[in-house]
Amino acid sequence: MLNHIDKFRSRYVLILIMLILLMVATLIPENPLYNLNWALLSTMMVFAAILVFFWSFERSRVSSKLIAFIATMSALAAVARIAFSAIVSLQPSTFIIMISAYVFGPQIGFMVGAISALVSNFFLGQGPWTPWQMLCWGMCGVLASLVAIGQNEFRLVRFTVMAGFCGLFYGWVINIWHWAAFMYPLNIKTFLAVYASSLAFDFIHAIGNMVFSVLFGSTFYQVLRRFKKYI
Repeated sequence: MLNHIDKFRSRYVLILIMLILLMVATLIPENPLYNLNWALLSTMMVFAAILVFFWSFERSRVSSKLIAFIATMSALAAVARIAFSAIVSLQPSTFIIMISAYVFGPQIGFMVGAISALVSNFFLGQGPWTPWQMLCWGMCGVLASLVAIGQNEFRLVRFTVMAGFCGLFYGWVINIWHWAAFMYPLNIKTFLAVYASSLAFDFIHAIGNMVFSVLFGSTFYQVLRRFKKYI
């Protein structure tokens, strides 16, 4: 089981590093990648990364109870996102995804994150941003699972700090899509402008994650731990 989780994390980190390196290449003028259609290409890369993880999940041995758990938590995260959609960037779904991953590991966390983004966008609107949101929330799940390594009980402070970080990290990744899709030229000035304009919303997301973690983290953890014993 641990080897399987380690392989999943290593694949995730490798693909993430490749995406970051390719994005950085767009900042360097007079190179073969500078004039590419990065809005389309980057979305295709993200979509390919998601397929890799879904394929990895498909090959793994997952019980029907775990599948039901993924469906339930994904639906809960999706409903929570829709319910709070009127408040910009305040998204309880991030907390739900992270606590699921904290208890059940990176693979389950990634699936809950990706599916909840896909399902909620059937109500909030599908578009080229959907794969990016799926990857972002899946990534939040994987990052939350890292905090649980070697822990036999819930570490509220560590989890809360990671929840705040994931709020900023989510905005960082989504901004890459916004920058590649809507900004011209792709250079360091437009890059910084996009991030500066979204900073307030990213902090709202981060603070909201931390508040939800403090209020509901321990309760959710105990409930999910009890459920895990029956799987």
